[in-house]
Amino acid sequence: MRKLLFPIIVIIFTIILTTVSCKKKSENIPAGNKENISSPEDMAFDSTHVETFFGKHPKLEKYKPEVESLYRKHQFHYVWFDKNGINEFGNLLHNKINNLAQEGVQTVIPYKEKLDEIYDDADDNQKPNIDIELLNSALYFFYADKVYHGLDAKKTNDIGWYLPRKKQSYVSYLDSLLINPSLINKDEKGVLGQYYLLKDVLQKYLQIEKKGGWKAITVDPDVKSYKPGDSAAAIAQIRQRLFVTGDITSDSKSAVYDSALATGILKYKKRSGNTLNKTILPEHIKDMNVTVAERIKTITVNMERCRWISNDITKTKELIVINIPAYELTFLRDGKSVLKSKVVVGKALNKTVIFSAPMKYIVFRPYWNVPTSILKKEILPAIEKNPNYLAEHDMEWKDDYVRQKPGPENSLGLVKFLFPNSNAIYLHDTPSKDLFNKENRAFSHGCIRVAKPKELAAMIMKNDKNWDLEKIETAMNSGEEYWYTLKNKIPVYIGYFTAWVDTDGVVHFYEDVYDRDETLARLLYNR
Repeated sequence: MRKLLFPIIVIIFTIILTTVSCKKKSENIPAGNKENISSPEDMAFDSTHVETFFGKHPKLEKYKPEVESLYRKHQFHYVWFDKNGINEFGNLLHNKINNLAQEGVQTVIPYKEKLDEIYDDADDNQKPNIDIELLNSALYFFYADKVYHGLDAKKTNDIGWYLPRKKQSYVSYLDSLLINPSLINKDEKGVLGQYYLLKDVLQKYLQIEKKGGWKAITVDPDVKSYKPGDSAAAIAQIRQRLFVTGDITSDSKSAVYDSALATGILKYKKRSGNTLNKTILPEHIKDMNVTVAERIKTITVNMERCRWISNDITKTKELIVINIPAYELTFLRDGKSVLKSKVVVGKALNKTVIFSAPMKYIVFRPYWNVPTSILKKEILPAIEKNPNYLAEHDMEWKDDYVRQKPGPENSLGLVKFLFPNSNAIYLHDTPSKDLFNKENRAFSHGCIRVAKPKELAAMIMKNDKNWDLEKIETAMNSGEEYWYTLKNKIPVYIGYFTAWVDTDGVVHFYEDVYDRDETLARLLYNR
């Protein structure tokens, strides 16, 4: 198990150590000018903070030399923050530390409550904080020490691995967690096979770039939309744009919105995660105007994310995958998709985290135990304004917490799916069905709402002869809360892919809903 985790350590650590190359332009910025700096990574802090930090955190004292070495390489710049707050690698580290026990490491995590509080309360506007910065770094070395017997900066320099960039091999030397091309069938359609599908698409987009890319579409500010039958110069430009990327097979150069263009628009919208209709809105044109260079960057970033996925995950008979930017759940059986469902994920303030865990239970007609954070921030203030708030929302006090009673108006709907994890995230039904009709579906507090909960339950319980669709419907619509224990646990993988290639070889680009791509791209391109 420790070998499986080693590559993740290398990825995080190598990325951290190499970000200094994109920061040198700000090394000599005086402290008084810091308000003009665009990103925390461009900010330097006083080196004496390191000494002060370990004075307040003596349980981490043994990692002080490694932390000092790390920041000397960075000229004491922040590495765990970007313009959106704590970066993607910080969240990855938090998840790994919280799941040390699952990796066979039994130990007390120093200052765990403080770490959990930081990430539980993190939001998009979290300002750089020196204690949080140094706690992340110290706990990174703690994690490395426990998992890989004291990995340090010097050792990582001796490890060879390569990124999917021009003039470099795609081969990875990172044991079983990362992908070894000699071990993976290129035609495999599983999660890891996705790396090679993206690689093929990358070659296509590099050729498009070599030929000059595509021209920007002129947006008429007075036009709210284009529909079939409309005529405009922009329609001819849209037609040319879709021809370059293969959404239509020929370019008639017509300025009339005809059936051929409508077919291309539907194909484009499907692979962009938009509502499937023939209306062209300004936001669709804005998306089409994203340059080929930016699309190449997005493909490269998502190839890197493929490297983070355990090879074991594709070997499972059943797998549930949620891709956050696509707002989509896919149930895979024997490597083939047997169910797809729209989902609603965490809004930016309550970002759904990236992790994997086995599903163990289905709960019909669940109570909703209101999390402490929601109780404090939302429920208690509502009770102060309206003493009848709990009764009006079918809620009740249970000991020292509030819960909502089972029923169709319950915030979790009529069924939830549990895969116990340190992030307290699960899948569930919802009474707010209208949210699934929106293109941007980041609305929840962090858990994931499923558009087809009944179908998902039926698919999970398909091999249980004691259950059928009628019994599932009955359990959802009558009686008390009922817990069903899965006989065979099903892995759930929550991922973040803004570019994905389907089994037909068509690339889908999705909105970077949590603004993570640019940070990762900067690290990859400046390593």
